[in-house]
Amino acid sequence: MPLFVTVGYGDRVGYERTDEGVRDRAHAHDESLRAGGAVMGIAETPVQVRNPEGAGTSTVSGPYLRSELPVAGFALIEAADIEEAVRLVSGTPCAVAHGVVEVWPLRS
Repeated sequence: MPLFVTVGYGDRVGYERTDEGVRDRAHAHDESLRAGGAVMGIAETPVQVRNPEGAGTSTVSGPYLRSELPVAGFALIEAADIEEAVRLVSGTPCAVAHGVVEVWPLRS
C-alpha cells in the first residue's frame, strides 16, 4: 500500500480557540490512526545537517523551512491513494484547530 508523509502545522492560539469537544474528537481520531498502524509524533526542535560534497558534516539547530505556522508534528500513514490519505488526516488536530496538514506521497 502507498506511503504518505504528513506534516501538521499549527500553533497554540489556533488550538486553544477550537472548541474542546472538537479537539477531543481530533485526538481520538489520531489514536485511531495510530491503532491502524500510522507512525505519529509531535515535532521537537530540528537540526539541519549539511555535508557538502562529503567534505565534512556541519549542523545548525532550528528549522530550515519557514512557514506562517510552526511545524507541530509528523505522521507516516498508509493509504490506497491521495484521496484516502487526505480523508484520513482531515480529522487530525492540526486540520481542525485552525492549522493545516500537508500530505506528501512517497515514491519507492
